[in-house]
Amino acid sequence: MKLKIALLSALMALNLSALTVGETPKEVVIGGDNGGLVAGGDWKSSSIKDKVYVVFYVDPDEKSVNEHYSKALKEKKYREKGAFGSMAIINLAATWKPNFVIEKILSSKQEEFPKTIYVKDKNSVLVKEWDVADDASNILIFDKNGKLLFYKSGKMSDADMTKSFELIEANL
Repeated sequence: MKLKIALLSALMALNLSALTVGETPKEVVIGGDNGGLVAGGDWKSSSIKDKVYVVFYVDPDEKSVNEHYSKALKEKKYREKGAFGSMAIINLAATWKPNFVIEKILSSKQEEFPKTIYVKDKNSVLVKEWDVADDASNILIFDKNGKLLFYKSGKMSDADMTKSFELIEANL
């Protein structure tokens, strides 16, 4: 009986929603009261396909943490080299700033960078469903089939950047 209880406790402790490099994460939809695409409509994780995607999942208070990576990524000009896309999913629940202020900024960003997909996550859906870090700057890279190639929470080091660029280039 003790063994059964220990096994059950261990299974319950497992986070079956956590991201695993090399696997396709469970499908998630962000829409309605939870947020959605800045351009309108629901965002579906199943849309992460047919291109290599870099996804920034960011607390607005942490937006500058990986600015150096964002700039380096732009300099690589991957869009010109093949099937490459980027998404910025903003964790609105992670900040004290009013949503209407951030949403206005996101709308102007969407106009300025129409090829980037901007998403509002008003209730930390990806924190709950994929177990990405809350109150942080997260970088996720997916292959053309939606499989996770890379995940980093926090500031990208030079080694992280090199590895991410190598993975992108190998999968374009």
